[in-house]
Amino acid sequence: MPLTPTPRRNCCTPESAKILSLLQEDGRLSMTDLAARVGLSLSSSHRRVRDLEASGVIEGYRALVPPRAVGLTFEALVFVTMARTDLETVAAFEDAAAAEPAIVTAQRLFGEPDYLFRVLARDLTHYQEIYDTRLGALPGVQRLTSTMVMRNFGGDGTVPIP
Repeated sequence: MPLTPTPRRNCCTPESAKILSLLQEDGRLSMTDLAARVGLSLSSSHRRVRDLEASGVIEGYRALVPPRAVGLTFEALVFVTMARTDLETVAAFEDAAAAEPAIVTAQRLFGEPDYLFRVLARDLTHYQEIYDTRLGALPGVQRLTSTMVMRNFGGDGTVPIP
């Protein structure tokens, strides 16, 4: 019985790796330009992209919007310590956190603290409102600790393709 390909198998050819790198640089690259840059026929390039999408190696495409461009000038990292970590509490907490629009990234961590959020707000006053009324009300939260981000630099979210 043949094995179902894993995402790693689908992206390990040099051509697929080049496709992933190029699409991370410019997700709006036309299939014609992509095929030319990779050195494949248009149909082969299109098939590989479809396969990468279907296997979950490519999850989607989006526009990058700088927070300042939409009035979000305050950024904080919030460390969350949970009072309880039973499955029900964790699931309710993660569902509620995922639904909070001010939380732009959320990570569950090993050890203390339990979670790390990146939170965007208009200003300090707006952040305080989010912190007091929404983050503090998430299920199971024992303690929130936050620090302001002074400046972002480096790293554009591009994944290194082996």
